[in-house]
Amino acid sequence: MTIAVCPGSYDPVTAGHLDVIERSARFFDEVHVVVAVNAAKTPMFTDAMRVDSIRRALDEDGYSQVKVASTSGLITDYCQQVGASVIVKGLRQNGDYEAELGMALVNRKLAHIETLFLPADPVLEHISSSIVKDVARHGGDVTGMVPDCVVPLLADALKEEGSR
Repeated sequence: MTIAVCPGSYDPVTAGHLDVIERSARFFDEVHVVVAVNAAKTPMFTDAMRVDSIRRALDEDGYSQVKVASTSGLITDYCQQVGASVIVKGLRQNGDYEAELGMALVNRKLAHIETLFLPADPVLEHISSSIVKDVARHGGDVTGMVPDCVVPLLADALKEEGSR
């Protein structure tokens, strides 16, 4: 059985993320979507909320071979725990390759785990979690940029952010 891991911050999960996850599910028997928890960053959503929103978005689409979890440790440790042989990362045309290549080389050195880069769908490559949050903060409509289940979560998080 071939197992892949799709790590990311997913703060929030976007249509571009889902595209990479769903495309990965066509190639591997099992795909683990892993919310990487970084103590040095302050995400908009808790790791539990991010895991839940990814699960809900994927459940709507019927991807039973996709597992969703979070980790605060090394992605390579998670890969070894679940028996994954590959990490899958989506690449946009905005310099993702340079940032991801360094991580891919470190992951190979640490655990002999290869990284597969999937090019973003051209229709979605402009979408990032940062852009989604920025658009939403300025009152723009993010429908279609994120799964439907994320739209109200984003609105609630922005209300809470505004009340601080």
